[in-house]
Amino acid sequence: MADFDTIYEEGEDEEPIPDDLMITVPDPIVVRGGGNVTIFGLSNKFDTEFPPGLSAKVAPEEFKATMTRLNSVLKKALPVNVKWLFCGCVCCCCTLGCSLWPVVCLSKRTRHAIEKCLDWENSHLYHKLGLHFRLSKQRCDSSSMMEYVLLIEFIPKVPIFRPD
Repeated sequence: MADFDTIYEEGEDEEPIPDDLMITVPDPIVVRGGGNVTIFGLSNKFDTEFPPGLSAKVAPEEFKATMTRLNSVLKKALPVNVKWLFCGCVCCCCTLGCSLWPVVCLSKRTRHAIEKCLDWENSHLYHKLGLHFRLSKQRCDSSSMMEYVLLIEFIPKVPIFRPD
């Protein structure tokens, strides 16, 4: 009766998965901002050069069209952000930093617009090709500052002929 409350775990002997059934996914491709103005980590344009890791996955014209759409979103939003940042910096001493809030909100709105554009691109084209584009924050190579980059991740294919 002493081990009435004792809980025993039954150890199942699981066999290791063979290497031929393992799904390997390549590392994501990083597309950095290529503009000359960066506000809160968001550059004013992304590089439109076709990454070699995407060859045989997506056509260069489709990739360039996606980058053009994203750059048009940035082209519309960032000049407004720069004007508000300048006004916020001029009035910062008088407003105790509150004049920078419009820039923060506009930057967040720009990020959401880019993510919305990427979601549309993913659902209409890239998920069908086994790719997923997303906006991600990464540390810069040259300094400890953070920047937003595009990550192109490969979606692993589900082996439907493999037994459970």
